[in-house]
Amino acid sequence: MKKKTASAIAVAAAAVLALSACGSGGGTSTEEAKGELSYWLWDPSQRPAYQQCADDFHTANPDITVKVTQRGWDDYWATLTNSFVAGNAPDIFVNHLTKYPELIKTKQLLPLDDALKKDPVDLSIYNEGLAELWVGEDGKRYGLPKDWDTVAIFYNKTMAADAGISEEQFKNLSWNPQDGGSYEKTIAHLTMDKNGNRGDEPGFDKNNVAVYGLGLNGAGGGLGQTEWSYLTGTTGWTHTDKNPWGTHFNYDDPKFQQTIAWYAGLIEKGYMPKLETTVGASTADIFAAGKAAINVNGSWTIGQYTSYKDINLGIAPTPTGVNGKRASMLNGLGDTIWAGTKKPAAAAKFVEYLGSAACQDVVASKAVVFPAVKTSAEKAAAAFQAKGVDVTPFTQPVKDGATFLFPIADKAPKVEGVMKPAVDAVVAGKNPASSLTQANEQVNALFK
Repeated sequence: MKKKTASAIAVAAAAVLALSACGSGGGTSTEEAKGELSYWLWDPSQRPAYQQCADDFHTANPDITVKVTQRGWDDYWATLTNSFVAGNAPDIFVNHLTKYPELIKTKQLLPLDDALKKDPVDLSIYNEGLAELWVGEDGKRYGLPKDWDTVAIFYNKTMAADAGISEEQFKNLSWNPQDGGSYEKTIAHLTMDKNGNRGDEPGFDKNNVAVYGLGLNGAGGGLGQTEWSYLTGTTGWTHTDKNPWGTHFNYDDPKFQQTIAWYAGLIEKGYMPKLETTVGASTADIFAAGKAAINVNGSWTIGQYTSYKDINLGIAPTPTGVNGKRASMLNGLGDTIWAGTKKPAAAAKFVEYLGSAACQDVVASKAVVFPAVKTSAEKAAAAFQAKGVDVTPFTQPVKDGATFLFPIADKAPKVEGVMKPAVDAVVAGKNPASSLTQANEQVNALFK
């Protein structure tokens, strides 16, 4: 759907710091909502849905046309950053939670508050917590929720059956940082060396693995969205003292460090590939090649995983953890307006439409992502089901209240600049998990 790793996102956000603050943009309260708007997004799979939204919006508002532009992830942010500097950025663009704090600071975003006073939006239509994510530390609203995502387990059903692991067992996995619970037992049993020995059998050669039990997305940096946050979320640990806009980080907490130590231990045992072998590789493609039995990944990758023709795909919930419950980070994108737009009234009108059930129902019908509007998300789940894909492992955490919000904080690029190499070093086996205490001190010093 949308992302490189969250680590890469936060590091890329640092480029925005170099921007000079642009004008507040906008017109007067009497400005007429008309003209051509530019709207940018990065996901090609969502382009058709949003083109239809743009066409439908134009039908209802003949004086406003919307030109939709899709760019690949890297090109998207590089071009957007350059367009801010040049003063020709798109009127409206899809934004990410790791990006927008810096864009607020550099005055690139137009607050929506005045527009929403004139044309109020019922924020209760969105899934819980999503609307609050787009309110800046200054108390102003900079975006409306677009969609949401959670994480779950993708697994190879054929490999699982060959290993004698049932779908029911996959639905009832448990985890703890001491011995990994049934989750680690499953990962070990699905791991196989080149001689056909499983990870939990005598003679297993961890230096010559043919199939890893668990694929590696990366070390996870300071966020761990698809890597380890679904585990730390069951321990009572939180990234920051409050969310959003926390100012104290908790990477020195033993609960966090024990989880990272367990995660790194899977590599040492040969159940997960070494970190250096995954650089530049697609975790999903490695899974598709039959070299990993399990991948934990986000709901935005459902389309990718279900497109692999030679894989009998299963989707299972993340394991229950220390607190006896499951956990998933809940992330969400938003649509925002460039502060330099010459058509703020028209742009605000289109952003409101993008955040409405009318547009999000269109997105839902394509079975690509889960829209932010509650009723639209239910329609998306039904559309996935009609395609033969049971997405319950992704939707159930939201229904059960088993999610925690993506951590939003100021100085995110600098935090990630410290935490990515620190966590990499632990997962690569170069440093002990206790080294994260020193990294945490560096991070918290940024806020003093």
